[in-house]
Amino acid sequence: MKFLLLLLFTINLFSYDRIIALSPSINEIIYALGDGKKIVGNTTYCTFPIEAQSKPKVGGYFSPSIEKILSLKPDIVILQKSSIKLASKLESLGIETKVVQLTTLEDIKDSIYQIGNILNKQTKAQEILTTLEEKLTQTQNILKDKKILFVIGHNLKLDSRIFVAGQNLYFDDIINQSGNTNAFKSERSGQPILNMENLIATNADIVILLAPFTKQKQLTKEQLIQPWLKLPINAAKTKAIYVLDKEYAGISSHRLIYFLEDFKGFLQDAKNK
Repeated sequence: MKFLLLLLFTINLFSYDRIIALSPSINEIIYALGDGKKIVGNTTYCTFPIEAQSKPKVGGYFSPSIEKILSLKPDIVILQKSSIKLASKLESLGIETKVVQLTTLEDIKDSIYQIGNILNKQTKAQEILTTLEEKLTQTQNILKDKKILFVIGHNLKLDSRIFVAGQNLYFDDIINQSGNTNAFKSERSGQPILNMENLIATNADIVILLAPFTKQKQLTKEQLIQPWLKLPINAAKTKAIYVLDKEYAGISSHRLIYFLEDFKGFLQDAKNK
């Protein structure tokens, strides 16, 4: 009985009832764990689920207001590694912070686990991670050794500044775990930006366009696919070019589960071509 009381006291002692989430991914993970009600502030770009839109906003992803954060009296601020300087500033002001990394697939899994621990939602976190592993497994043995290119943005011209996923992002991990390879190979870190010559050199077998704002930009999937069909690459020859226009395209949260379902569908379609 004494042990149980001590355990309950310990859990309560480290309970966080007022949380600020400083990225869409972190915000979504907290909601997925069932503790969205504890979020007292998030960023302008935290729009999912719909309840997140009514939370007090502390600014943008790269420009949150320290004054606004302090005014919300958070128990903890959870933010990504890219904002580590802000974390140090908040710590110096007496605000507890937790920095998570959401770059690679392992980072995402670890962050779900860590945030689950912070919120005492370990069981729910494990459920999410188990489902994520299942979805990853389902992408395997559909196609093998195909060169896949993930492209980020809504490009109607392919002459310059085409953003693609390189080796330092979770997209690369997903491609590799499916038994295929990233069409873009480079040792450099950072966001790869290619021109048309570079794109042709990849000779991708499958191209997946991540374009979450297609409807807002009043574009169609056909408009985004059309420029790629003119390139002398394998994907154009077989018309294995796909558009993922869902809002979760590019958000490294638990909704990676849905991303993997879409990816599996693209692989199956490409197999049948």
